[in-house]
Amino acid sequence: MSVGDSRVSGVADSGKAAGADRTPSYEQAREELTDVVRRLETGGLTLEQSIELWERGEKLAAVCEEWLQGARVKLAAAMARRTDTSGPNDAPF
Repeated sequence: MSVGDSRVSGVADSGKAAGADRTPSYEQAREELTDVVRRLETGGLTLEQSIELWERGEKLAAVCEEWLQGARVKLAAAMARRTDTSGPNDAPF
C-alpha cells in the first residue's frame, strides 16, 4: 500500500467508523470536509482515490447541512416563542 493509499483510506475509514457509532458533530464533519477538499485540491491521487474522497466529502457536506438545518429550526422556534411572549410594549430596554 502506498502513502497515497493510506491517506485516502484514513479519511474513508474514520468516516465509516464514526458513521457506524454516531453522527459526527458539525465541527467534526466540517473539519474532515476541509481536509478532504484540501487533499483533492493537492492532487496526486488516483482516479479511484479521488472518487472515494469525493464521495466522503458529499456525505460530510450532507451531515453539515443537516446540522445547519436543525439549527435553523431551533432558531425559528426560539424566535417564534419570543414573538409570542413579547407584546409591543415589552421592549428589552
